[in-house]
Amino acid sequence: MVKGARRGIPANLPAGAAAVGPAFLSELREHVAAREIERGITSLRAHHDLISRLDPSQQNAARLAAQLAIWTDIGFAGPPLREILNRFKPESRSDLSIADYICLRSAEGMAAMAEETMEPAIAHFDFVLSLGDELDDRFLLAIVYFWKGRCLRRRGEYDEALIYTGKGKDLALGLGYPRMAAVMQVLESWLLFQQGKWKEAVRISQAAESVLGETDDYVTLGNIQSFYGRMARREGRFDKAIEFFESAICHYGKRDPKHPNLARSLANMALAKRGIALQLQKRIDRDAQLRRKTSTTHAKSGVAHELREHGFRKSDSRNPESFATDSRKKDYRSRLTQLRREALEHLDAARAIYQQRPNHHGVGTVYLNAAYLHLDSGDFQRAEDDASSAHDVADEKQDYILMGRARILQCMIENAKVEEEIGGGADPGSHARRAFEFSQEAIDLAKHTQHHLLLANAHLWQGLTQCNSFFDNPEAARASYDLARSSCGANQPDNNMWQDMQTLGAKILRKGSVHPALKAWSQGAVGDKTFRQISDEFAEIVIARVWEREGRKVSRVAARLSISPKKVRRILARIGRRKPRR
Repeated sequence: MVKGARRGIPANLPAGAAAVGPAFLSELREHVAAREIERGITSLRAHHDLISRLDPSQQNAARLAAQLAIWTDIGFAGPPLREILNRFKPESRSDLSIADYICLRSAEGMAAMAEETMEPAIAHFDFVLSLGDELDDRFLLAIVYFWKGRCLRRRGEYDEALIYTGKGKDLALGLGYPRMAAVMQVLESWLLFQQGKWKEAVRISQAAESVLGETDDYVTLGNIQSFYGRMARREGRFDKAIEFFESAICHYGKRDPKHPNLARSLANMALAKRGIALQLQKRIDRDAQLRRKTSTTHAKSGVAHELREHGFRKSDSRNPESFATDSRKKDYRSRLTQLRREALEHLDAARAIYQQRPNHHGVGTVYLNAAYLHLDSGDFQRAEDDASSAHDVADEKQDYILMGRARILQCMIENAKVEEEIGGGADPGSHARRAFEFSQEAIDLAKHTQHHLLLANAHLWQGLTQCNSFFDNPEAARASYDLARSSCGANQPDNNMWQDMQTLGAKILRKGSVHPALKAWSQGAVGDKTFRQISDEFAEIVIARVWEREGRKVSRVAARLSISPKKVRRILARIGRRKPRR
């Protein structure tokens, strides 16, 4: 039992055991507030003996444990935090004052967070925050609010995470610590980005960058560059994303060449290079399709026969046009192979770092990204193995976001097998049913979070599954498409998800299905919608159909329906058929 009134030096302090001086604690605290990372680490190293021999009975031992938790989070590689906390046995904890016990629980929460056990971490932080008045230490409370925000972000609870992060930031600003508040703003900007508030996210991130630019807080500066890279990647600006990730890696390397965040940026850079590779693959496919079309046209017009009469063969190097096309094709394929090889090398480098600095979420992401690359290359078996490994790793820590992503990828792999007619055997529908099961599980997992794009992507791939050659159910696919659209909310899908939405929309239109809303309205079933709401929804349905029929030309739709092009673009953007202008 913690003794609330106990103050001062414990009576059982061993002979010769030095107290942890308040000046040392104050020095560490000021370095945190000013983001003087190297100076803080130097100070900790100068007190190596005190830290390595820390005894719970020493005065201020629990307060030093709290500071060590903060500095371990920043990057201090001293004695393992869990090892120090294990020295505080139940009998020694009962002798702590309430304030000291709260400090110890703060450190316990940080240790649990580092071990990726978010539920226990949040329980420790909730205890600390519930007794904040007893602690009377707004500095530590600001840190704990921030830590809880990070835990909630990992669980995909973005709204709550934003609230707690904001409370931590406000406390730091109230204490006159703008640099400490700037660190929290970086998390705040990421959470706003997840909510679709891009402009506000960029503004806050840039403000934090300007405050921290003169510090040696390389990890936070790297996090800012990584954030910019992920924004650029979602917009499809892959070259720019790679530049930002390279900048992030440079910053992390200044603090620690094996920093876990460096591994995360390597994994993100692999995804950006995959994005370029996919664009290049589409260009190769378009060129091949054009060549087939051109060849057919020539054959019909008798040109091919005329060329043969003059001694030219179809692949003859003396045909300048053929030579140029073949040369370009070789260049594209060479670049494609190089990009995929580099992406896999980045993932191998990230995996090597995670072997030294275990991180389940990071390892799972590496497996996931590798699976995408294998799927792109047509290696379904390796893609399946890596996707399954990603799910298993995520399941160990109940990482719903990563589990959901893995299930979506497994759904994609099974759908690819359906289209390629691979391994049907006695049950040709086995892959289609597995794809549907994976999509449903992904939806259920995404609902545990506030990750709207994850839920939208799960609905999207359920729709693509319902529309595949086995199920061929356009009505169900349309319902999934509508759910995917509504789940996006204010969030803009990334480039790949956007194209998948276009694919599903086009498939539904080609199937010629009648929109269920039109069926319902024709029978007088309008639910609780007003006439204005029905009119708006009708406009969305009609404009989307006319846009497809008019070759996806906004000007033609505007002329055909006698409405402004601006309104056409706005409606198409609202229903996810065109990217909104930023």
